[in-house]
Amino acid sequence: MTVRATICEIIHDEMILLQYKRLDKFGGGKWNGPGGKLEPDESPYTGVSREVFEETGLRIRAHELRGVLDFYFGRKSSPDWSCYIFYTEHYSGKPKDLGEGELRWFNLQNIPYDYMWKDDSFWLPILLEGKKFKGYFIYDSSSENIIDYELNII
Repeated sequence: MTVRATICEIIHDEMILLQYKRLDKFGGGKWNGPGGKLEPDESPYTGVSREVFEETGLRIRAHELRGVLDFYFGRKSSPDWSCYIFYTEHYSGKPKDLGEGELRWFNLQNIPYDYMWKDDSFWLPILLEGKKFKGYFIYDSSSENIIDYELNII
């Protein structure tokens, strides 16, 4: 069964807020935008707001859906994860680590792609250019190497 999830790329003054996921979490040991699994019957817009608040204490608003990506770990007929990727520059509050992992602002010119999921370097520049996208990534069984992908600007 496909897990539905969200990521929100929060931008402020040429900086992006990333979270270093705890090692006991999916994606542990990697920097990623805050987000997480959707509840059953929860819309991506509602879910991303809830997840960002639970992980960072921030209340986001005017968030825009920029991408939808499916992720496969090994070759399968259906994706393991389907992820809705949002962008916002509008939020209230100050980021705080609420137990999900360290939060840090990175300059947009120094995004730590070497310490993120490999696919991020494909789609994050598209998102930051203000474009929308859709696609899929197939990782090998180690979840470290991309063996196939398709990414389309829409």
